[in-house]
Amino acid sequence: MSERIDNPPHACSDAEWQQRVDLAACYRLVALFGWDDLIFTHISARLPGPEHHFLINPYGWMFDEITASSLVKVDLHGQKVEASPDEVNPAGFTIHSAIHAARQDAHCVLHVHSVNGVAVSAQHEGLLALSQHSMFVTSSLGYHDYEGVALEADEKPRLVRDLGANRYLMLRNHGLLTVGRSVAEAFVAMYFFETACMIQVRAMSGGAPLRRIPQGIVDGAPVQWDKVTRGAGGGLAWPALLRKLDRVNPGYRS
Repeated sequence: MSERIDNPPHACSDAEWQQRVDLAACYRLVALFGWDDLIFTHISARLPGPEHHFLINPYGWMFDEITASSLVKVDLHGQKVEASPDEVNPAGFTIHSAIHAARQDAHCVLHVHSVNGVAVSAQHEGLLALSQHSMFVTSSLGYHDYEGVALEADEKPRLVRDLGANRYLMLRNHGLLTVGRSVAEAFVAMYFFETACMIQVRAMSGGAPLRRIPQGIVDGAPVQWDKVTRGAGGGLAWPALLRKLDRVNPGYRS
C-alpha cells in the first residue's frame, strides 16, 4: 500500500484517494520503464461504489508528471463527473469504457504502444511461447484485429469479444492491453507482456531456429504463477515498485 498524504488536495474518500495514488504511480512507472508514447496511451481505474466512475489521465500530460489529484473522474459515457480543466483522450475512453462495462473484475485497464509490443503485434503468429515470461501471458491471451484509431463506439463489442475472460489482449498493429483486479495486477501483467515481446524480438533477430515451450507446460502456467507469487499476484511486487518510484520520481501522491 502506498502512503497517502495527510491532507489530500482532492476531497474524496480514503478508498478513492488510495486508487488515485496507485494509478498516478502506475502512470509514472510506465514512463520509467519506457512504455509511454508521449501523451497518447492510457490507464484507467474503477473507483469503489455503485456509480461506475473511473479515473483516467488528463489528456495532454506526460505520464511522468501525473499526480493523484490531476486524474480525471468520468462516468461510463465519458462525461466528467467532477470539474477538471483537462479533457480525456476519446480513443482511450472508447477502449477502456468497453472493458470496464463488460468485465466486473477489470478494476484497472492498462494500454500501451510499447515498441516491442507493437512489433510483435505486427507479426503474423503474434506472441510465441519462447520464454518463461511469455508462458504466463499466452495462457490468458486474446487478439483484436486493427480497425483504425479506436474512436467508434461500434468497435466496443468486438474488443470485449476478443478479450473474453483473458487478462491480456494484443491489439494487432497497435499495442498491448492488460486488465487487473487492481492497479498493481495490471502493471505487473504488462511488465510480463512487454518483456515477453522484447525477448521474442531479440530471439528472432538472432536468426537461429527457435525452441518453443511445450503446450503442456504453458497450460500449467496459471497454477505456477499463483505459487510463485504466493497468491498475491502483482501485489507482491507493488510495494517495491513504489519504493523505487519514490527514489527516482516522487510527487505522484500530491
